[in-house]
Amino acid sequence: MAQAKKTKAKRDAKKAEPSGDRTVASNRRARHDYDILETFECGMVLTGSEVKSLREGKAQLADAYARVDNRELWLFGLHVPPWKFAVGFGTHDPDRKRKLLIHRHEIEDLIVQTQRQPLTLIPLKVYFHEGKAKVELGLARGRKVHDKRHAIRERDEKREADRAHRNASR
Repeated sequence: MAQAKKTKAKRDAKKAEPSGDRTVASNRRARHDYDILETFECGMVLTGSEVKSLREGKAQLADAYARVDNRELWLFGLHVPPWKFAVGFGTHDPDRKRKLLIHRHEIEDLIVQTQRQPLTLIPLKVYFHEGKAKVELGLARGRKVHDKRHAIRERDEKREADRAHRNASR
C-alpha cells in the first residue's frame, strides 16, 4: 500500500513539472564575436541516436554555422557525439550537415538579407521545446576587435551603474 502511494506521488510530481524549454547547448561566444540582428527558431531533422544523444545533453556548437543551399536551410559544424548504446546501423556521423525546418518566406528573407550585406547565420543554442529539438539561429554581423572592446566597456559600465543604483536604494 505504501509503495503504491509513493509511485503515485512520483507520477503526480512528474506531471506537475512545467514542460518548459531545456537547453542542451549554447554558443556563449557568439554574442561576444557577433552583433545579433535577428533571431529565428528552427526545427532540426535528426536521427534517433542523435535525439538520444541530445537528450543526454551532449552537443557542441563551437564552430557551427547555417547556410541556405538550394532554397533549404542547413546547419554545418554541429557536433553531436554518437549515442553510447547505438551500434552498427544505429549510429550516425557526428559532424554531418543537418536540415533545418523553417517557413519558406523566412528562408526567402534570409537569402535576400545575406546577399545584400555580409551577414552570417550562427546557431545560438540547441534546446528541446515541447519534446522537439530546436535550434535558435541568429542573423549576425561580425564584430571587429575594437567593437568587442567597446561592447565589454559598455557592459561593465552598465553593471557598475546597476550596482550603484542598488546600493543607493538600500
